[in-house]
Amino acid sequence: MNFYDLIVKDAKENDISMREYKGKVLLIVNTATKCGYTKQYDGLQELYDKYKDRGFEILDFPCNQFAGQAPGSNEEIAAFCSLNFGITFKQFKKINVNGKEESPLYTLLKEKKNGRIRWNFTKFLIDRDGNVVERYDSAITPKELDKEIAAILDK
Repeated sequence: MNFYDLIVKDAKENDISMREYKGKVLLIVNTATKCGYTKQYDGLQELYDKYKDRGFEILDFPCNQFAGQAPGSNEEIAAFCSLNFGITFKQFKKINVNGKEESPLYTLLKEKKNGRIRWNFTKFLIDRDGNVVERYDSAITPKELDKEIAAILDK
């Protein structure tokens, strides 16, 4: 399956085709609102503000699989992120990133880069052609990705 063949649900349960992001550089992140890494939302928003006009998008997929750290409905998560971090990038429906009920998006991402997701805020960088360029562990901050994102945007 091709990255652009995938369809996901946004936070309001609408179907969103990855084709809508063709030609864009993407950072896909599985997030949680009650995690030690939740403060990374600030850095993600900074990256988005810096590069959105150059064809960069962040796709936020809340996930409650790791110690129940993304409780609440899609609406509650979106409200929390907006109120506490001023998030303006796209948030999607809460998903599973591992196991029998994992999102097909994450099945594809994991096939391309290193298997099972170990924790919240794992990040995948996707180029303009839908290729998974790199995977970053939770501890890698958004700020540390700045140069790599800029380099892909400059291609």
